[in-house]
Amino acid sequence: MSIKNKVVIITGASSGIGAATVRTLAEQHAKLVIGARRMDRLVELKNTFPDEAIYAQQVDVTKFDQVQSLIDLAMTKFGHIDVLYNNAGVMPQNALINVARDEWQQILDVNVMGVLNGIAAVLPIMIKQQAGQIMATDSVAGHVVVPNLAVYNGSKFAVRAIMEGLRKEQHNNNIRTMIVSPGSVATELYTSINNAERRQAEIMFEKQVGIAAEDIARAVAFAIDAPENVDINEMIIRPIKEDI
Repeated sequence: MSIKNKVVIITGASSGIGAATVRTLAEQHAKLVIGARRMDRLVELKNTFPDEAIYAQQVDVTKFDQVQSLIDLAMTKFGHIDVLYNNAGVMPQNALINVARDEWQQILDVNVMGVLNGIAAVLPIMIKQQAGQIMATDSVAGHVVVPNLAVYNGSKFAVRAIMEGLRKEQHNNNIRTMIVSPGSVATELYTSINNAERRQAEIMFEKQVGIAAEDIARAVAFAIDAPENVDINEMIIRPIKEDI
């Protein structure tokens, strides 16, 4: 198989794992449609690869019409979609006793509804094509529960369940599904932690232990490059020194 000329849509593409995946796939000449809230970052990323087919659009994944517009852009430009990578996410951290209800809602809106919005927008197209691959960034936190991350854990367990349900519902339509579950990765995800003490602890942990976003991007590329009859459903990727 080859990644070259595959049409891949990536959300949360302006930084971290999303941006690293854009770079990895652009180097292999995929046709990319990238979305995030920070349009300036997307344009900068696109301009890094002036000879590649990359289209950028501002997207808030909590808004279905914006996600649908990103899918429509891919269809307008390329006529089909090979891969949707639902990557956008946030990671506020707080003990439940702090009753951070606004944070809870944000986590559910971005991490869960963002994935569902992507599925809802692209699935009818892939069923019609009788082919496609839907991917999502999950987390080790979708497999292991730790203090101060209960709601984030819940959102990532939900993504894992949703994607497994999608696999069971759509494998007969030749639609592949995959979650990648990173441990600590050196990205900007810490910026969504409003608790200053927890944010600083996360920054220090990532510096000491975290792996690079490019390591996750290579795993995503590996799953995309698998033969059409091979469905790599889950990949857990931990830093070697992480113990959760």
